[in-house]
Amino acid sequence: MRERVIVHVDMDAFFAAIEQRDHPQCRGKPVVVGADPKGGKGRGVVSTCSYEARRRGIHSAQPISEAYRRCPDAIFLPVRMEAYAEVSREVRHVLGEFTPDVEPVSIDEAFLDVSGTLHLFGGKRELAENIQTRIEDRTGLTASLGIAPNKMVAKIASDLEKPRGLVIVEPDGVQAFLRPLPVERLWGVGNKTKLALKALGIRTIGDLAEADPRELSRRFGKYGASLWELACGHDERPVKTTGQVKSVGNEHTFERDTGDPELIASTLMRLCERVAWRLRVGGRRGRSVTTKVRLEDFTTLTRATTLDRGLDSAPEIYRAASANMKRAQVAGRKVRLIGVSVSGLDEGGPRQVQLFDRAADAHEREEKSRLLGRAIDRIKERFGESALQRGTSLKRREKPRGRAEGDRGGEHESG
Repeated sequence: MRERVIVHVDMDAFFAAIEQRDHPQCRGKPVVVGADPKGGKGRGVVSTCSYEARRRGIHSAQPISEAYRRCPDAIFLPVRMEAYAEVSREVRHVLGEFTPDVEPVSIDEAFLDVSGTLHLFGGKRELAENIQTRIEDRTGLTASLGIAPNKMVAKIASDLEKPRGLVIVEPDGVQAFLRPLPVERLWGVGNKTKLALKALGIRTIGDLAEADPRELSRRFGKYGASLWELACGHDERPVKTTGQVKSVGNEHTFERDTGDPELIASTLMRLCERVAWRLRVGGRRGRSVTTKVRLEDFTTLTRATTLDRGLDSAPEIYRAASANMKRAQVAGRKVRLIGVSVSGLDEGGPRQVQLFDRAADAHEREEKSRLLGRAIDRIKERFGESALQRGTSLKRREKPRGRAEGDRGGEHESG
């Protein structure tokens, strides 16, 4: 039976590295990409930062005011998402030269299944070094790689020796690799879950693997059973080839479980803006809007709405996502995570409106909304993501804060 070989490629400090590449005066200096610090009075957050800034105590999802306090001499730059997207496309083109089985996870990371092509490039180390060198030659940027028998182990491995790290885990070494690592290295284990596991005496992945799966299921439901499987090194999820993107989505994990309807609504709108932007960049629209809610007890609810036309504007996606939230009946309950995804994608070319088409007025409004969205994209590209924020029908009291997860704070993307 052919050995399964999965590679996780994770670009190093992606946004900040591009800024250092494009602006020589930034090289070797602490660079922070995100909101305007406004002399320490800014209300936004850090999107990502260079390794020089990380050594000064700055990290993604940190309040920009705190980042300024820790390192006022850092170079603070706005997000240039279009530039980052262009480099991301270059990287994905490189990865496609090694295997057709590439699954982009976000703008700066992807999984590869090289089980069928490894023999063309020598061994695992030769393949990985070839990928790293080719990315550097094409983009001037570095990437860290993890190679393992499955996606979960490969992702953990890629994060251990950054920057330009390379960690290879052989099939017979999975347990030895995982056992000493802190339990929060596993997907889905944030601070709240870590504390709950600690209360059970579980601190490492090895502790979790030795725990009674029935007790974990009783405590955490299906999520507990999944955690135990991951701790044992079991992950059979395939690398999903994305010759055609089937959905685009974003999720946000709150730093603390919240029942604040204003905070939830403003976070939902921010996610819808992000999804709409990604749809427009990809030239796509989607007909189905799915809203995901995870409650404080880890119960996960999903509701979906399918419309008769494709969407790529934040207000329309928000209306559907908000209606889904109401159908999930979460009012008055504390929320741990919310997510929005759009599926049923088509190409976003012009729609032909027929004579006497009763949807013509709606189409005109849709086109105006799309033009507005593109104008907002251009403003944010120039001045940063926090330059404009859409309002909701609820007054916003507090800017959402996420716990750090890689370079995207408490948010992560799918599709």
